[in-house]
Amino acid sequence: MTDSKTSYQLPDLPYDFSALEPVISAEIMELHYTKHHKTYVTNLNAALEKYHEAESKKDIAAMVALQSAIKFNGGGHINHSIFWTILCPKNESEGKPHHELSKAIQKDFGSFEQFIEKFNATTIAIQGSGWGWLGYNKAMKRLEIAVCSNQDPLSTLHLIPILGVDVWEHAYYLQYKNVRADYVKAIASIFNWKQIEERFTKASA
Repeated sequence: MTDSKTSYQLPDLPYDFSALEPVISAEIMELHYTKHHKTYVTNLNAALEKYHEAESKKDIAAMVALQSAIKFNGGGHINHSIFWTILCPKNESEGKPHHELSKAIQKDFGSFEQFIEKFNATTIAIQGSGWGWLGYNKAMKRLEIAVCSNQDPLSTLHLIPILGVDVWEHAYYLQYKNVRADYVKAIASIFNWKQIEERFTKASA
């Protein structure tokens, strides 16, 4: 039986599969959520169960060997759980941040427009699969744009995730084909700035 502390669950989506159209199609959302994210959760639980078994046997070699599976699937679960919450139907997006996050973006990037331009360019340029992030550097008290390969979580770069964009092909290929730039530019119109602002407020507290 799986230990309760390894029973991670697929989080509920805060909207219907079709809610993000036309930016993200219902077909992509359903596949992304029910197949890809679900697989990360299933494989994370399996890897952690094996890890706890190896730990109980003091099998350090097996524990070390399982680290990559835990990092990949755990990162996939963390990243997607954030991703769903920072998106919203287009008519509910406020278009840009307000309040303290707006001030921080102006301080660290010059303007919101300059931030979007830099964020998009950095995210579009990722080689292979990965994520583009806006993170908060608590030690330096500033926002930073960063990229992570594969499903590496942003915590590996010692940043707190504020918003992230998945640029694995499964996130956009059925709709945008090989034109990643169109997808990255379009997704900015469905950012849930209220949720993103809340993430920033908690990170910067």
